[in-house]
Amino acid sequence: MRIVLDAMGSDRHPEPEVHAAVRAARMWPEDTIILVGQEAKVRPLLDPLQPPANLHFVHADEVFAMTDKPGETVRRKPNTSMAVGMRLVKDGQADAFVTAGNTGGALANALFILGRIRGVRRPGLIAPFPTRTGGQVLVIDVGANAECKPEYLVQFAIMGSVYARVALGIENPRVGLLSNGEEAGKGNDLVKTTYPLLAESGLNFIGNVEPKETFGGHVDVVVTDGFTGNVFLKTSEAVAKLLTDVLKEQLLASPRTKLGALLAKPAFDHLKAMLDPRRQGAVPLLGINGLVFVGHGRSDADAIFSALNTARQAVAQNLLQRLREAIAERLRTSQGSA
Repeated sequence: MRIVLDAMGSDRHPEPEVHAAVRAARMWPEDTIILVGQEAKVRPLLDPLQPPANLHFVHADEVFAMTDKPGETVRRKPNTSMAVGMRLVKDGQADAFVTAGNTGGALANALFILGRIRGVRRPGLIAPFPTRTGGQVLVIDVGANAECKPEYLVQFAIMGSVYARVALGIENPRVGLLSNGEEAGKGNDLVKTTYPLLAESGLNFIGNVEPKETFGGHVDVVVTDGFTGNVFLKTSEAVAKLLTDVLKEQLLASPRTKLGALLAKPAFDHLKAMLDPRRQGAVPLLGINGLVFVGHGRSDADAIFSALNTARQAVAQNLLQRLREAIAERLRTSQGSA
């Protein structure tokens, strides 16, 4: 398979991307890794590493900066590393695209170059979160659409269910609607209007869920609008960092606590692994007519390598075609019942 990596995406680009690309190419000699970026910045880092023959470099003149406005920049900068990389996917020269760059830029370029899967109203970003039971729960949308309509959330639920089957192996995923209460009447107008649509969708809808059910392992897919989902994501990351920082500080405060920390090290290592965002590396932009994965701007080489692996697994699992089929079946069902 052929995976494109945006070399100019992360906050410290292109160093993390170059090291991750070389590592991936050596790890998977049967695959092709395509690194896209500005030659003058990438080559001085890439060439001394003596990359294997299955790592290809493609020059891109421009960079989509974190400060760029997505809508206007897509047309003003047609040759960013994002745009060049996605055109490789569009033209059939690659199977998936990975970036740790501007999320809005990734969405805008994906819509402009790759378009949506037929029948999809809005694409959504789906992210995994750890649960108390040791599994994962998927939340969609975590940032692609700040404003949503009820029908968008229903499609998020469909795409999230497909991804749960493909990525997590859950045959009949439990779908919940994120709200401020479990009762059917709780929530804002969007939640209240979406609830009956999900109840009639044919999905395994279990009703409204709060964060405690989300992290408690009582649900497999949680649906929400991109504004709420992004706040949920960033709050979760902040709380996780706060807990680990405070624990570390307190456990190293005295010889006595250091001894306790040593004895409890396996448990703390397990907690750290659960909360480590580098395990996934990037999240898929579902609903785009191509495989696009977006990572965090703070990604290091390990996180970007994980992102490449996540994209690689999605290609192997035929995620894009399975999403197309699920959406097409949903459209046929809707038309048949109309």
